[in-house]
Amino acid sequence: MPDGFLPVTKEELLATGCTQPDFVFVTGDAYVDHPSFAPAIISRVLVSHGYSVCMIPQPDWHDEQSISVFGEPRLGFLVCSGNMDSMVNHYTVSKKKRNEDAFSPGGRVGCRPDRADIVYCNLIRKIYKKTPIILGGIEASLRRLAHYDYWSDKMRRSILLESGADLIIYGMGERAVVDIADALASGLRVQDLSFIRGTVFKTRDRDLLTDGIMLPDYEEICDQPRSYAQSFRIQYENTDAITAKALWECYDHSLFVVQNPPAMPLSEMELDDVYELPYMRAAHPMYDKDGGIPAISEIKFSLTSNRGCFGNCHFCSLTFHQGRHVQGRSKDSLIREAQVMIKDKDFKGYIHDVGGPTANFMQPSCKKQLEKGLCKHQNCMTPTPCKQLEVTHEKYLDILRSLRKLDGVKKVFVRSGVRYDYAYYDPDDTFLRELIKYHISGQLRVAPEHVNEKVLEAMGKPSKEVYFAFLKRFARIQDSVGKNRQSRDMDKLGGNAGKSGTNTSKKPSELYAVPYFMSSHPGCGLKEAVELAEYIHGIGFIPRQVQDFYPTPSTMSTVMYATGIDPLTMNRIYVAKSAHEKAMQRALMQYNDPKNYDLVKEALLTCGRRDLIGFEKKCLIPPRRIGEAKDKKPKRKNVR
Repeated sequence: MPDGFLPVTKEELLATGCTQPDFVFVTGDAYVDHPSFAPAIISRVLVSHGYSVCMIPQPDWHDEQSISVFGEPRLGFLVCSGNMDSMVNHYTVSKKKRNEDAFSPGGRVGCRPDRADIVYCNLIRKIYKKTPIILGGIEASLRRLAHYDYWSDKMRRSILLESGADLIIYGMGERAVVDIADALASGLRVQDLSFIRGTVFKTRDRDLLTDGIMLPDYEEICDQPRSYAQSFRIQYENTDAITAKALWECYDHSLFVVQNPPAMPLSEMELDDVYELPYMRAAHPMYDKDGGIPAISEIKFSLTSNRGCFGNCHFCSLTFHQGRHVQGRSKDSLIREAQVMIKDKDFKGYIHDVGGPTANFMQPSCKKQLEKGLCKHQNCMTPTPCKQLEVTHEKYLDILRSLRKLDGVKKVFVRSGVRYDYAYYDPDDTFLRELIKYHISGQLRVAPEHVNEKVLEAMGKPSKEVYFAFLKRFARIQDSVGKNRQSRDMDKLGGNAGKSGTNTSKKPSELYAVPYFMSSHPGCGLKEAVELAEYIHGIGFIPRQVQDFYPTPSTMSTVMYATGIDPLTMNRIYVAKSAHEKAMQRALMQYNDPKNYDLVKEALLTCGRRDLIGFEKKCLIPPRRIGEAKDKKPKRKNVR
């Protein structure tokens, strides 16, 4: 057995002196023992509490014996589809198969099934009829209650019922998995574990439904989109560990899926302890012959400094998985982890990232939430910052400065997303100045997502004026630290938003704030898409890639997509669902690409924006294709 890794074969288990492990962990990812991988964290936490864990990474789901490598575990099976939802991992937003899987050996596809959680659990249950199965990870977490499924375009039941598992651990899971292990080890049946926070269980016993909220039942939300929107709003309002109630969802009049309140967030010390467990910080050597695991390359020399996000973008799943309560690690812990990294033979002096879901969030948004919980009906950041919001980068700056001083470190990058509005709300320029001077090279990625105010509101994003003001400040600070910047009409365009995404001629000292924009989000029609295209044209920015809105389970935006209703207001909202309209919205963002000409022209004519077809400076496209005869009409492309 490779020193330090958990057993992946029966022989490796026996070499430890153990014949039956406490838990067998079945995962859809290759085995990477690094704290950026959820199975690594959960398995290491269990081992630190005295439990033995064996790993079955990417079993052959066509072979029942592939999950019986170690026989029946003493306490149960743990199942996780991997670091990504298996359907998102496999399919693009247009539902086409991806040609690479970064979490599999050599990046090859086909190493895990669609809906991996369901397949793995059903496979286990065929052989082990009564062995406890505990399901966790992002795929299970976001499907813990009834949900809209984009790939089948229908409502699906809780994954607890579809998989046949006994429990779901939702959220990050360290507390819940230890509570479950201790309860099972004490002799309790898995059917009796109805009291553990951060879990979901099923029951027919109505006596267990106390001090909670009954959601609309499954049949009702399937038949009535408004009921699904109402159900989701209740779920959204019950994601805080301090204020949340238990939620009950009924199936077939007598079967209930019960979501217990979330587990309490880890303290700084507890979070430090989790990330300082003895990870190997590498993929298992059995994958070396296949070229290794691509996903490890970028994160191997990265540091996770926080988890959770109070930014609350509506298209992001973090609210339902990691939660809105931000937990940050201590500087000392991050320094110790960095010192371990520096000793790695492959370390070249570059720390690739120090961050998390949002790099510049290191503490809860306000002190009030520590006692009273997060506000149910008010966001911390949008549409305007809450008066209680505490904006500070002091802790993060202290960490970055300390990491820069370490012997053996040449540069510390910040590649996690920086929340530009939070940076802008900080009246002190120090963070942006040091970020520009020391921690980015060439580009700062920011995510305004759109420029139309109604679309931004539907996205849970701040006003475009905040973005424009940030860009002006970014440009001013660049000048103050001696960095070049693009010459743009700042007053007219609202800021320095970056050169063309295809530009390769920038000088080494130039920096660019490169924006991410999204097409086809609920609330965005062709008129709003044209407005975004005009902005992109005005700043001379051509995105290399365009991201359509991807309806993933249990996000506010996905509920809007499925129902045509905004769950927060219960008002109707426009949703672009036809493939052709989505193609037009996407083409508008890359209006200069010749192959998009017909789609862009059709979109402009549909919106009555013939003024943007011509040779004037403001025009997106000429009246006809270059080289096309005047009397020849452009052919309409078939967009599937």
